[in-house]
Amino acid sequence: MGYSSVFGKRIKEAVTITKRLTRQQSRQVTREQILRSAAALFAGQGVSGTSVEQIVESAGYTRGAFYGNFEGKHELVLALLEQRTQHELEEIQAMSREAATFEEMLDHLRSWHRRRDENLASWLALRTELWLYGLRDPELLPLLADRERRSRDAIAQSLEQGFAARGVTTPAPVELLALIVHALDDGLSIQRVLFPSDSGTDSVVDVVELLMKSWTALARSTAPAPAAEPAAEPPTEKLEKNP
Repeated sequence: MGYSSVFGKRIKEAVTITKRLTRQQSRQVTREQILRSAAALFAGQGVSGTSVEQIVESAGYTRGAFYGNFEGKHELVLALLEQRTQHELEEIQAMSREAATFEEMLDHLRSWHRRRDENLASWLALRTELWLYGLRDPELLPLLADRERRSRDAIAQSLEQGFAARGVTTPAPVELLALIVHALDDGLSIQRVLFPSDSGTDSVVDVVELLMKSWTALARSTAPAPAAEPAAEPPTEKLEKNP
């Protein structure tokens, strides 16, 4: 086979690979847009109140494009739940890497909560819808539990870093403390939507900061006192005999 034939064959292979990658990328874009449209519709009218036709119409695609990416609405809900979980975890992990101290981590969290507060009502509505969908299907409960466990693990890691920087050990199992912070985040988000004038965008982080100070003080007050050094024995005087 001559050089020109080999070169031509390689060009054809390169073109084929490029086209294949382009189709894969195009499919990924289609999938992301369908998920985005579904999220907006679920937040506004619920999972049960949203049809596949409404999702594809909102996304600007056909039913064929939908079923080319998802077997049905159930699979789409699972994909959306996993996407949101992974996205939030990646954001928290990125903040942990960028923060040199726990105080810097709190500053990053304040900025993160302020961005979320711009669409807090829709964020909470979608979160609640996905939860309700999962709670009504016992087979999905392990998936929901896994989602929450991963979020709590990320919180626990940040708390451990904060205690270590203060030179104290956790006053209780760090898993329990992470559960408290996670539950407070959920509860305060609800209160923020219901009573926006009674709480600010920094309320969650303010509470975490207050808890951290309290837990640190508790850890120091209950830490065992350092063992006292034994008292030095007085020097032994040698008795001289009278001549």
